[in-house]
Amino acid sequence: MSQHPAYETDALIAEDIEAYLAQHQNKDLLRFITCGSVDDGKSTLIGRLLYDSKMIFEDQLAALESDSKRVGTQGADIDFALLVDGLAAEREQGITIDVAYRFFATEKRKFIVADCPGHEQYTRNMVTGASTADLAVILVDARKGVLVQTRRHSFLCHQLGIRNLVLAVNKMDLVGYDQAVFDAIVADYAAFAESIGIESFTALPISGFRGDNITAAPSAETPWYSGPSLIEHLETVPLANEAAQERSFRMPVQWVNRPNLDFRGFSGLIASGTVKPGDPVRIVPSGKTSTVKSVVTFGGELEKGVAGQSVTITLADEVDCSRGDVIAAADDPPQASDQFEATLVWLSDEAMKPGRGYWLKLATQTVTATVQEPKYEINVNDPAGVGSHLASKALHLNAIGVVEVHTERPVVFEPYSGSRTLGGFILIDKLTNATVAAGMLHFSLRRADNVHWQPVSTTREQHAAIKNQKPLVLWFTGLSGSGKSTIANAVEERLAHMNRHTFLLDGDNVRHCLNKDLGFTEADRIENIRRVGEVARLMTDAGLIVLTAFISPFRAERELVRSMMATGEFVEIFVDTPLEVAEARDVKGLYKKAREGQLKNFTGIDSPYEAPETPEIRVNTVDMTVDEAADYIVSRILPLR
Repeated sequence: MSQHPAYETDALIAEDIEAYLAQHQNKDLLRFITCGSVDDGKSTLIGRLLYDSKMIFEDQLAALESDSKRVGTQGADIDFALLVDGLAAEREQGITIDVAYRFFATEKRKFIVADCPGHEQYTRNMVTGASTADLAVILVDARKGVLVQTRRHSFLCHQLGIRNLVLAVNKMDLVGYDQAVFDAIVADYAAFAESIGIESFTALPISGFRGDNITAAPSAETPWYSGPSLIEHLETVPLANEAAQERSFRMPVQWVNRPNLDFRGFSGLIASGTVKPGDPVRIVPSGKTSTVKSVVTFGGELEKGVAGQSVTITLADEVDCSRGDVIAAADDPPQASDQFEATLVWLSDEAMKPGRGYWLKLATQTVTATVQEPKYEINVNDPAGVGSHLASKALHLNAIGVVEVHTERPVVFEPYSGSRTLGGFILIDKLTNATVAAGMLHFSLRRADNVHWQPVSTTREQHAAIKNQKPLVLWFTGLSGSGKSTIANAVEERLAHMNRHTFLLDGDNVRHCLNKDLGFTEADRIENIRRVGEVARLMTDAGLIVLTAFISPFRAERELVRSMMATGEFVEIFVDTPLEVAEARDVKGLYKKAREGQLKNFTGIDSPYEAPETPEIRVNTVDMTVDEAADYIVSRILPLR
């Protein structure tokens, strides 16, 4: 495509694109990444691949030559890195910051390559690129050898399930194409690879700038090398889909396809295995079984669907199946559990909060999950001990740790080592919708398999009917000294006089018993509210109206408790009192101690309070007396009875 004439009309552009897609649509697709240390030549290598595979238009080539002269490339040489580094900051600094994806194709295969940044601070960007890759090209500068970032990226690739690794010893032209240099680097890397469990890799001596051993091997400069060129290796390495087809059938349901009353199909991407009409299948987690009636794609019915295809499956029986369920081989279904061990890569600038509720997204399933304090953090920075264990209370940006994850309900999964689709997940902050972590499930915890819900005969509806009321949680939140406990007590008195069955959970009282082991760090406060939420939920199952008086300073934890309750049973009551008013009251003398530095992590002083944005009820204790506030709250909740 590098010699295409200048396009004169949109019609010509559309015609050429259509012809190009038709030329490559039936080819296999390999996704791979380039990674390694800073300035090892990753962007230059990708630019060379694009150039040699004729993926550059004439106008792009002219602009590239002009840009190369402007940045000072000598003579007629081209700075191929400029094809990939598109951000202004990348061009100014000569580094890669964001992940850049590029497409190219050869006669045998098409490729999507991700150019990943080499700086440690952009490790999360590298993880993003590696998460969908089948192969990793790990570059090493022949002048510098194996560096810490080389080890870090290799370890991450191995953790992320990339089993096809290429060690590309780059810039061989700058060491005179010395075989001894190449052999020493390969030996050094082989010793490291064995120490972290990498079973095999392919080593190539290359020059991305000069093109040695990129498209053909051996180059004239490396007659001592007898292996394949980089392109030859990329064209022949086995694809992940080929291996996936050998495993048992799994398809996470993405969408229930119901265009009319006569058709009901289940659409999704086949994660592994094959499926054809007549195959017995099982719906997980419900366990219902049926038989495949048809396998349909855009082109019509298929004789067989294979891993990597998006299809719609119809079943012979009317079984309950919806988004998030997994259709699997009847005789070998995946597991479902609500407690796991997992490796977590933390991607957020804000540190992990043990016990906080996050959205966990795994395949097409989305559930609330909490992460416990790390068992250990994995050391990826020690040159002599990448993969060793460190003690850690929480994970910070770019940290990797092994943790326990608990979900609100069972999710269908497989270990990441066997299935990226059902073993890989992300965590999403509930308030900002930012992706904060990427995870890889190891196994279900034994206690999750051994502990089961005991069925009971008397339902929560019967408990509530006996008491002639609807269960509620009245969640009072506000600063210390705002009047939460006083108002909650007054509300409970009024409800008791109305013959309502209630129970008041007060922050101080609970810390004398259930939560006496907890302090006032952010993590302890999160756990304090989680436990109270669980108790409140159990009390609503008993049909009670539960009143809670807790500062509960973080929106995420209040939303976590809300998610535990049935719709409409959680009423957030914001006792809105300005800090200066609450501090002036200072009934317990806590603000004074906090101001004097005797009391750490005190809300409103050296720990934040996140006020509710849309509470069901708001009372202002500056303008209202306790009785007025209590009467107002009761009047608001009575219609809910």
